[in-house]
Amino acid sequence: MAHKNNKTGGKEAIELDRRGLLFVLSSPSGAGKSTLARKLLYSDPQISLSVSVTTRPPRPGEVNGVDYHFVDVENFKQMARRGEFMEWAHVFGHRYGTPKAPVEAMLAAGKDVLFDIDWQGTQQLYQESGNDVVRVFILPPSIKELEARLRGRGTDSDVVIAERMARAKSEIGHWDGYDYVLINDDIESCFGKIQHILAAERLSRSRQKGLIGFARKLVNG
Repeated sequence: MAHKNNKTGGKEAIELDRRGLLFVLSSPSGAGKSTLARKLLYSDPQISLSVSVTTRPPRPGEVNGVDYHFVDVENFKQMARRGEFMEWAHVFGHRYGTPKAPVEAMLAAGKDVLFDIDWQGTQQLYQESGNDVVRVFILPPSIKELEARLRGRGTDSDVVIAERMARAKSEIGHWDGYDYVLINDDIESCFGKIQHILAAERLSRSRQKGLIGFARKLVNG
């Protein structure tokens, strides 16, 4: 179907069929990416989280198939050899990967997929599906604030925090590999900008599958 009509305010609003998009949020640990991702998933029914495969053990409260698909290292390696991942990477001693089949099915159905991945995964994803990918990088307001946020969690030792800070500085160096870069100095303001980016990208001409047919009908009508 090229388009469908929805009634809005007594008038019929025309919605063209579109292809879904892959919406990437990346940031160093502590910059607010996970909070922003949760807010987006809660507020926008058109986007779903890509459930990654990982070799790390489940944390308390995590559910297999909901938070992650938990597998052992050998199964992960076999999946990688069979080409079942859109991207995968080592992060803090564990493997994480994005399964290809469910993501491609959601795209074809016009559904958007949210990715909470690092710059390495983003690079691989863009190489695999460049035209479908929208890349957003979240920066902290300062390194001092980033460290304060990590310490405020109260879950990591000084050694782990030092490792995360070193990795954060390395990750920040890849900010220029993204389409949009936002500074998260206020969570609500940053979230509003993310919503604006997503709304605009959904209207991109290249994603409107029904646009050519609709325009031809207007010309020939």
